[in-house]
Amino acid sequence: MKGLFKSKPKTPADLVRQTRDLLIIADRNPTNRDTKREDKMLELSKVIRELKSILYGNSESEPVSEACAQLTQEFFKENTLRLLIVCLPKLNLEARKDATQVVANLQRQQVQSRLIACDYLEANLDIMDILVLGYQNPEMALHYGTMLRECIRHQSIARYVLESEHVKKFFDYIQLPNFDIAADAAATFKELLTRHKSTVAEFLSKNYDWFFAEYNSKLLESANYITRRQAIKLLGDMLLDRSNSAVMMRYVSSRDNLRILMNLLRESSKSIQIEAFHVFKLFAANQNKPADIVSILVANRSKLLRLFADFKTDKEDEQFEADKAQVVKEIASLEPKEQP
Repeated sequence: MKGLFKSKPKTPADLVRQTRDLLIIADRNPTNRDTKREDKMLELSKVIRELKSILYGNSESEPVSEACAQLTQEFFKENTLRLLIVCLPKLNLEARKDATQVVANLQRQQVQSRLIACDYLEANLDIMDILVLGYQNPEMALHYGTMLRECIRHQSIARYVLESEHVKKFFDYIQLPNFDIAADAAATFKELLTRHKSTVAEFLSKNYDWFFAEYNSKLLESANYITRRQAIKLLGDMLLDRSNSAVMMRYVSSRDNLRILMNLLRESSKSIQIEAFHVFKLFAANQNKPADIVSILVANRSKLLRLFADFKTDKEDEQFEADKAQVVKEIASLEPKEQP
């Protein structure tokens, strides 16, 4: 007889509604009388895993697009995303990992050709504040960092983070003593400054002075080798991007920037030297060098030419050798300019 009364399987929308109800319970402060709370938290972990299984598929089946669309639509009807993010610290480690994957996947799910996660985040931008500040919580930093990187795939959301005061926090997050968290913050910072070309170009132009003052002093001149190495690589990625050509011309017209780059060229680390060269060559290639840039290059000409004579990459690299030959030619032929 039991078989006749089997409950029908829950739809994706049912599972999202169940998740929301359980998250509301999880969000409440527990009381001594709340004896069923642990059962509810275990149930919540199980339901989040089911959501993940619908979005990613499992060992037996691929995800079904119709089910994913239903799940996504229900998820963003109400505040399920906000609840899941706010309640993340209350979940166990496995549930946190599953929840992080669910939030990440939802950023890519289209419903009737729209990324409705983007629409939801645009109407709830304070969620981004929660995610950025998550780097200050060692237990949550990697989960919130992963979610944050997926959310800034949306250009409008990346613009919000760049234009907020939060962007300044990354200069400190990148140097946190916990290596994994610092590396995660560096990955997010790189994504913010390279993914959306037009937004990045506008941000760097508007915020040039304070941004590069911080970038130079806190990152390029950091005492930490890994911070310097990541920063010089990212600087090259930014300045060599055509979208940032106006910013690049401004950067290579500064004697302070040149001084920092020349110091990085003298590093004992080969990888920092090579990355510094890719930025230094922009100073050398500038056909409208200011007089003070020319005078610094002329004053250091013999040292620079000696350095480049022994300057090699570990593997043969024709482009690098061609760039180096061009830089040597430029420096060798410089004539001092009259200072204005």
